[in-house]
Amino acid sequence: MQTTNTRTRYGSVAMTLHWLIAAAIVVNLLLGLYMANILSDQDPGRFAIIQFHKSLGLTVLALSVLRLIWRLVNPVPPLPASMEPGLRALARTSHFLLYFLIIFIPLSGWALVSASPLGLPINYFGLFHWPSISFLADLSRAQKAPLHHEFFAVHKYLAFSALVLLPLHIVGALYHQFRGEDVLKRMVPGTRIAGEV
Repeated sequence: MQTTNTRTRYGSVAMTLHWLIAAAIVVNLLLGLYMANILSDQDPGRFAIIQFHKSLGLTVLALSVLRLIWRLVNPVPPLPASMEPGLRALARTSHFLLYFLIIFIPLSGWALVSASPLGLPINYFGLFHWPSISFLADLSRAQKAPLHHEFFAVHKYLAFSALVLLPLHIVGALYHQFRGEDVLKRMVPGTRIAGEV
């Protein structure tokens, strides 16, 4: 399989980034729901779970920036010619929103941690301390408190948006696949697409 995209399918770089980001986002959304609804303040594993959530989120941010750059320099396969104009516009809009979310959910989380009055570092998978956003981390505790609250709200609402958009993205891909448009197959390694040499 070639690394770059073709007219019929995504290349191995785009596929790898897509599936790594997708898996990490699903895990982190589930972790976020767990932390918000089940995880107790007294749980001895709470700190480790939160640090893992932060580390995975920053990984998503780094991979998403790489994916966006790759997309800009490596054009994506065109949508099927059989797709109706309304569905074509919906597909483009949903992709734009997904790119927005996969970058701004972790970015808002990074800002949230950087603006925390506690000032705890991000211990990236136990390997090193990920730097805070300096202009937020350098604020006084009194200045950080309202910003921390605002970033928490932004992070939460963006995550809830992803919980709605991701299933719609999956349903859309399956819908087009079952219509015989091979939309899903072009992002799955090892599959054959109609008309592909």
